[in-house]
Amino acid sequence: MQQNHPDPLTDGATAVITHQVDKDKHAEYEAWLDEITPQSKSAPGHLDFNVIRPIAGLTETYTIIIRFDTQSHLRGWMESAKRSELIAKASPLLVKGDDFYLSSGLDFWFTPKQANTKIPIRWKQALVTWSAIYPLVLVLPFLLPPLHKLGLPDNHYLDNLIITVIAVLLMVYVVMPRYTKLIHAWLFRGC
Repeated sequence: MQQNHPDPLTDGATAVITHQVDKDKHAEYEAWLDEITPQSKSAPGHLDFNVIRPIAGLTETYTIIIRFDTQSHLRGWMESAKRSELIAKASPLLVKGDDFYLSSGLDFWFTPKQANTKIPIRWKQALVTWSAIYPLVLVLPFLLPPLHKLGLPDNHYLDNLIITVIAVLLMVYVVMPRYTKLIHAWLFRGC
């Protein structure tokens, strides 16, 4: 008998959680992260847990990206009593409440704000994502030589870290919101 295993590229689900932490509460929030991380990782269907920490002096916002194998497993964790208990514990540390968005795959780049609408077919998502990333991958390495002249160590791993962080931030906050708006008619045709 053949078992059906979920394909994380088509069946996976992601929660993008943002917490704006009070500027004097970062140490306590980090301790809270140490408590919630293993709880999330032990939930059924857990695939990945990433934390994007704030840049000191620039922002107070933590972004947590959690991936599960299915929407139902993700919702199971997000709506669990344990998570609710831990969010209540973190509430005094937050400037704003628990803000999150649930999506499947990379759909969060392609889903308009009025969420109960159609999602473009996968091959269009793949083509659009590739066509947005390709120019960034070509251009971003040219930013590094000036940074090396300013004292940034010349290290292949550090260079790749900087390039990928900039590429992801540009994709999520600058490129994809504008690009998908520009090609909206084509992207959603035939959905």
